[in-house]
Order: sequence, then structure tokens, then C-alpha cells
Amino acid sequence: MAMDRLSSLFKDLGVKPDKPKVLEARDIPSIAKYIKSNQCKNIMLMTGAGISTSAGIPDFRSKDTGLYANLARLNLPYPEAVFDINYFRENPQPFYTLAAELYPGYYRPTVTHSFIRLLAEKKLLHTCFTQNIDTLERVAGVPPSVIIEAHGSFATQRCIKCKQVFPDEEMKKLVLNAEIPQCHKCMGLVKPDIVFFGEGLPDDFTDAIPYLQYADLLIIMGTSLTVYPFAGLRSMVPATCPRILINLDKVSDIGSRPNDVVLLMDCDEAVRKLCDEIGDGWREELEELWKATEGSFTPRPEPKAAAPAEASKKENGRPKNHLVLEEEVARMAKKVEERSKAQADRAKAKHEKQVVPDVSTIDAKAVDEKDSKESALESSVHQPHQTPHYEDANSRPVVPGKEKPSLVHKAEEAKEEDKETVAGSK
Repeated sequence: MAMDRLSSLFKDLGVKPDKPKVLEARDIPSIAKYIKSNQCKNIMLMTGAGISTSAGIPDFRSKDTGLYANLARLNLPYPEAVFDINYFRENPQPFYTLAAELYPGYYRPTVTHSFIRLLAEKKLLHTCFTQNIDTLERVAGVPPSVIIEAHGSFATQRCIKCKQVFPDEEMKKLVLNAEIPQCHKCMGLVKPDIVFFGEGLPDDFTDAIPYLQYADLLIIMGTSLTVYPFAGLRSMVPATCPRILINLDKVSDIGSRPNDVVLLMDCDEAVRKLCDEIGDGWREELEELWKATEGSFTPRPEPKAAAPAEASKKENGRPKNHLVLEEEVARMAKKVEERSKAQADRAKAKHEKQVVPDVSTIDAKAVDEKDSKESALESSVHQPHQTPHYEDANSRPVVPGKEKPSLVHKAEEAKEEDKETVAGSK
């Protein structure tokens, strides 16, 4: 409504709204023509969970298909605790029961991941900023040198205490058995290099931000643009740089600049249409690259098929891919619940097998002295549980004192820009 009133006002005043100054129009043919031109040499990407859902990987926050909603049944103080660094230090088992289900190897890269590789092979991809931890860009063959995993990934792991790197194969074996890896050097807890709540973002992410000023084209795919500072990257490209949003829903301020294009569609469908429009064999190359990923994963056993009447009823009510995600999330949550219960049962059995000391042989005076010393020591070092510091309600938390001033400042500028955009449209 606000945009309609604004357009009417422009018409009454005889003023024409700004037309795209780089793209001929806000559509796929114009994007394709620009990519083929000599003007487009450095393409930057921002990707989120939406590019991996067609692979069967659920996101975390969706109401019906998100993992957080389905992990609520587990014995956690809150669902997100499974990725909280403070909770992990106290109880790493929930994370490792979930990690056994999320660990790379079970999922095939999507057509969109192969499109990213195609851009790299065409020498057009400068940097791919991704929020995903699934490593499917790497599996698809995208060079690691152009990938910035803003929230880390399962690709590497290290001790959270001494930072010693942990062997890949040993880590994989332990994780798939839902066992907790410990550092060979200091016996500290080992975790994948995934950014947990309460941790700072990787230096690679911060160091790569200046690249955005050289962007000729920014393509944003499958992300809600709500998690800062990642979401702020969209505002760091030049004002004349076309920004393309490929997503099921319109998000953020994309569409406010003259060279913005919003494509509300499935990511795989969009990149196929774009390759068709570019021509010159792009679509054929894309399909060949995707076909090459067929042997890159080990598929899980197919779930038992639903009765025909039930399946028909479900498919008439919701999109098929939505149902697939719901089934995968339910399977994951059930598996994690079973693993957690099995771990708890083993721990209980081990505790019950411990030898109970003969009370008559215990020196009561020695026990009293020991308890007194331990009580004094505990009171001197005990600290209350610290709640992780959050930059805002939707942001990934940053450890106080660890954040880079320039990065946080830019993220705040991006949020202010959102407010100004919304205010200006009213």
C-alpha cells in the first residue's frame, strides 16, 4: 500500500521512479545479459539453509520442519542449548547425539551447489559467504579458497581448551557412534569448528568483508537475512551493484535499490532458469556438474512408505518437499532421542556397577576434614552460570570483547538502513 501511494505521488508530481542503472530490467533475462557482459567479473554469493533443503537437510528455525522445534522433547534447558558453548562444556552428549545425524556424508549437493561450482569454473565467483555448516559446497567441488563459512562447519575440529587440531578420520568414527572425542594432548573436549552460541565468528569471515566493495553482482540465495552480522553483508556492496534475491519469501530491504531483483522461487528452479537464459551451454554444464555428485554421499535407508490413501491425503494438503522435510526431521529427532536414552541407560548401568565401599572402614574424621576443604574450595571458585551475550534478539551471539568494532558497527548500520527503508515506504 505504501509503495502504491508513493507511485501515485510520483505520477501526480510528474516524477518517474528510478529505473535500473546497470540492469536493463528487474528480471532473469537482464541478469543473464549482465552476467555475460564484460562488466560482471566479480560475483559474490550469500547463501543460507534454503539452498540445502532440497537435499533433505532441515533448517533449524522453521515452525514445522525446524530441528529446534523437534528437539524440544529432549531433556535440554532450551532447544538451542544443543549449540550453546557454555552448555556444551557442561554436557556435550546432546550435541554429539545430534551431530551423528547431521554429520556430512548422508546428503547429496543440490543443483544450486553445482551452480556455485559452475560460477567458480567460469572464473566469475569471487567469494561465497555461507551460513551453512553442511559442507555441501565443498562436496560439490567448489574450491575451498573461495568459500567463507561464516558460522563454521564440520570440515575441521579442535580442542576447545588447548586448540589442538583433532584427526579427521578419528573424529568421524567417534561422531558417527555418538561418542565424545577428547583431546590427545590435554584430554579437553573436542568439537567441530562450528560457531556455537557464545563464540565469536571466524577471523576468515571478518577478513573477507572488504572483498564486498569489489562486487559487480551479489546473489543472495535461501536465507532469511535475520542473523547478524551475516545479514549486514548485503549492504556492504557498492550502491550500483545489482543485488539478486532468490528465496521463497521476500526478506529484508532487497528491492529498495534501483538494481535489486527479487525472484520468489525455489533456488534450484531459479538457477536452472538463469542458466537457460544465459545459454552458451550453461544449462548442460550445470546438469553435468550435478550428475557428477551422484556418488558423493551414502543415502539413508528409505523410510517405510505410507498407505496410499494417507499419502494422497498428505500430498493434497502440503507440498511434497515439505512432507519429505517433516519426515526427515521426525526421523532425526527420534534417532537423537533414542541415542540420548541409550547413553543415559549406559551411564546409569555403569554407576550401579561401581563397588560400594564398606562404611565400617571409613575414617569419619578424615571424611569430615576432606568435605570441609572441598566446600571451602568450591565456594572460592564457583561462578554463577553466565548467559551468552547476544548482539540482538535475532543475532548469533558474540563473546563480549571478542567482536571486531568495524564489523559490529557495520552490522548496526545495516539494521539502521532497514529501519530507514521501512520508514520511507510508509
